Amino acid sequence: MNYFDSIWVFAPLLFTVAFLYASVGHGGASGYLALMAIFSFPAADMKSSALILNMLVSLVSFWQYLKGGHFKWSLFLPFIVTSVPAAFLGAFIKPDPLVYQRILGVLLIFPILRLFGIFGVETDKIQKVNLPLALVSGAFIGFFSGMIGIGGGILLSPLILLMHWGNMKQTAAVSALFIFVNSVSGFSGLLLSGVSINNEIYTWLLIALAGGFAGAYLARKQFSTKFLRMLLSIVLVIASVKLLTIGR
Repeated sequence: MNYFDSIWVFAPLLFTVAFLYASVGHGGASGYLALMAIFSFPAADMKSSALILNMLVSLVSFWQYLKGGHFKWSLFLPFIVTSVPAAFLGAFIKPDPLVYQRILGVLLIFPILRLFGIFGVETDKIQKVNLPLALVSGAFIGFFSGMIGIGGGILLSPLILLMHWGNMKQTAAVSALFIFVNSVSGFSGLLLSGVSINNEIYTWLLIALAGGFAGAYLARKQFSTKFLRMLLSIVLVIASVKLLTIGR
């Protein structure tokens, strides 16, 4: 399926991805990459396009959660110290296309589980962040983020929630800024490596911006997104299966 022949399908899906990811404090790079895989985008365009969209939507999401008073510097800083340089270095790594697709297919499982509520259990017992674990995790997530072209929120959010280092809204706020900063770092590395930028990115930015604003705003209003989450889950499952079975 070609993007230029399917704009009326691609555009609403892009809006939905930005809407739903922003509603949980994510930029949506894994979702954008999933759509690009389904629509057979050139591999050379995928990372840079996803990171540009990621920067915009995650910043919008962060601003909404910041206004709600949910951001915690003490939860954010331990991860970002190591993730930023790791994301920059990871951007210079160009894995074999088949290996890249396999890794992305596996990573898509995390947002699918998040959308189904597997990582969405609240807890009243917030634990103090384990600094050594946070530093190592930040480096690992940052490196993979730069290499694959994501912001890392799909890996950071489950970790924070599973370790009880923050509640849902704190996790969303921290993840949003984490994604933005890592996306900027990874994109800077891509620019220095001579990556190209798709000319259609400005149209996609407008669509993603609209979805991101709507998702982040309505999330603060406790808006129900059950149907849309199910729709996005289906899209991500299709993309994950496609990426994991290519070449077989």
